Amino acid sequence: MTKTEIAKLFSTGQFEVIYGVLANDVEWLVLGETRLIGKHNVVARCKQVSSYFESVTTDFRILNVIADGNKIAINGTAEFLRDNKRVSYVSACDLYEFNSDGQIEKITSYCIQTE
Repeated sequence: MTKTEIAKLFSTGQFEVIYGVLANDVEWLVLGETRLIGKHNVVARCKQVSSYFESVTTDFRILNVIADGNKIAINGTAEFLRDNKRVSYVSACDLYEFNSDGQIEKITSYCIQTE
């Protein structure tokens, strides 16, 4: 997988596919919410988020992808529905930094929830 493909998978909630490319000391910063350090903590959070995704219907839309060397930026939206009613709608941007081994070493996520 390319770095761009890896980033797209993570940004659209397909976490399990990319666990093998997380650096052991990976950091995931969700601004205004949480900061996780270490592969074990990031994977645990991914599993929690995946559990939520399984409880709703999700519609992820990638709007832009910008790649520059070992850095990838993805912005898009996510709509979450339950019983055909919107539960939430999020505009987001994820910034990925890869190390020289092609592993994700840092993720910075900006998520804005709107009506």
